[in-house]
Amino acid sequence: MKPIDEQHIAEPGLVVLDITGRDEDTVQAVMAALEELWATSGIAPVRRDPGEPGVRARIYADVLRPGREHPQPRGPGKPSS
Repeated sequence: MKPIDEQHIAEPGLVVLDITGRDEDTVQAVMAALEELWATSGIAPVRRDPGEPGVRARIYADVLRPGREHPQPRGPGKPSS
């Protein structure tokens, strides 16, 4: 996996999450759940490292911004979608 780039953690609330699970479906389910909570980089490719158990993925998230399930509040006079 590439080293973490300074820009991915340059502000409060920005995090890099390395996820390891038994299988691809499990890791993808975790990434989808995180995407509902926070603004993330989305579902990332899953990889297997030779000699290491399970599969891995890395996503980037902003834990101060809500994800898809929680839309940003609308100001007065702005129509809802």
